[in-house]
Parts: sequence; C-alpha cells; structure tokens
Amino acid sequence: MAKDNTLGEFLRARRAQVGPGELGLPAGGSRRVAGLRREEVALLAGVSTDYYIRLEQGRERNPSAQVVDALARGLALDDDAAAHLHRLARPAPVRRRRARRREQVSPNLLRLMDGWPDTPALVLGRCLDVLAHNALGEALFAGHTHSGDLVRLVFLDPDAREFYPDWERVAVNTVGGLRAAAGLDPDDPQLIDTVGELSVKSADFRRLWARHDIRQKTHETKRFRHRLVGELELSYEALTVNSAPGQQLIVYQAEPGSPSEAALALLGSLAAS
Repeated sequence: MAKDNTLGEFLRARRAQVGPGELGLPAGGSRRVAGLRREEVALLAGVSTDYYIRLEQGRERNPSAQVVDALARGLALDDDAAAHLHRLARPAPVRRRRARRREQVSPNLLRLMDGWPDTPALVLGRCLDVLAHNALGEALFAGHTHSGDLVRLVFLDPDAREFYPDWERVAVNTVGGLRAAAGLDPDDPQLIDTVGELSVKSADFRRLWARHDIRQKTHETKRFRHRLVGELELSYEALTVNSAPGQQLIVYQAEPGSPSEAALALLGSLAAS
C-alpha cells in the first residue's frame, strides 16, 4: 500500500464494514475477510476487479466522478461519506501553507451567545476544541480535565463515560466529526497533533479512527450526567459560522416542560451564583 494512499485506506475500511447480505449478495460459505470482498465491491460498482484492486493499492488515483458515485453506492455510503470519498478522489491542489493564525471568535457572535442566558451555546474550532461559550455552555461542560476540548474530553477524561451515558455513540460521532475535518485539510498541523496524541493515548480512539466513519455535526439528542444537576437530555443544532470557515456554533435545548428543562434552569441558577 502506498504511504499516502488515503483513498485506498478509506475504501478498504468501509468495505470491511458492509456485509454481503446488506446489499443483496449471497453470504456464501466461510469468508476470510470482514465485510465485502474486493470482487464484490467491483461487481456492485460496475468496474473490473483489477481496476478496483489498483484503487485500493494506490496504483490508480484518478477515478472519474461516475466511478466514485458507483463506489459510494456499492459501499452503501451515506451523503457525508460519499462527499468525503469525492474529496479523497479529487484532492485540492497542494498550496504553500501559511502560518495559521489562532482561531478567534467574532465579538458579535460572543454578544449573541451572551444574550441567551437560558441556552447553552459553544463555538467549536476545526478540531472540536471549544473556542468560546456563554455562561450556561461553560457550566454544562465544567469540572472535567479537558472541558475545553470535546475530543480529548471523550477519550482522555477519566470520567467521560460517567458524563456521557451513551459514551460509545458519542465517541463514534466525535471521531466521525474529526474525520470530516481531516478531509477538508488533512495536513493541518493541529489536526495531526490531535490525532497523533489520541492515537498514542487511547485504544478506543485508534479503533474508531481506523473505521474511517464520517459524521458531519448537524443535530442530535444527547444525554449528559452532570455532577451538579444529574441527568440531562438535550437536543443540539450545529450551525456553521460563515464569517469564520471551520467554526461551528453549537446550541443546546431541553424539551419544554421536561425534567431536563428544570435541571438546566437549576444549572443556570447555580452558574449565576
């Protein structure tokens, strides 16, 4: 395998996650590989087995858009993963990297968040580090070793599994979000440092990173077990900050009239005092 064969690595990882029965193929007898065989992906995509093998091995690096679409269908990729596959097949031209400036949050956005005293809000950077928060957003994630970095909180904080009752789902989505960022700029030094540190320190991160899952952060319901107010079930919306590419505004809400709304109000009063 070529050392920089990101396209082939992605194809191989995703092939291992799809069973033949999911796509209407006979499972056959004993299988030596997890997921689909190479020839099965080639059949589903309408390309020769030899051509598909060359793609995985990095000996063919320029599949057409039609072939990429066919591979996405053959591997049952969702929209986010299919878009990522297209980026890998057509990487942006390498440009001389300028020294990246420290990410900063617009003062207007900070004022907007501060005007939501009953709504936790965060601004995340390209590697899911917390660039800014309002008072209730800070209170929601306070008390952890890595409160200011949501990826490290999930994988390196000793109380992460207590804080996130659905830890495995949170971990999968977090790595998928980091993978999505990697597809946009795989040579980002901060991203490389983050992935390197977590790969060394967390076996769970290594396991999930190898899956090549892609999860764009959009909206979801998430459970928390907060040390001060107990169980919280909050939905969030992730909004892109057009004035600062790579930044996301994350806004959390509780269902009106729910116990979580009461717990969130209590947390707000504790934070204010």
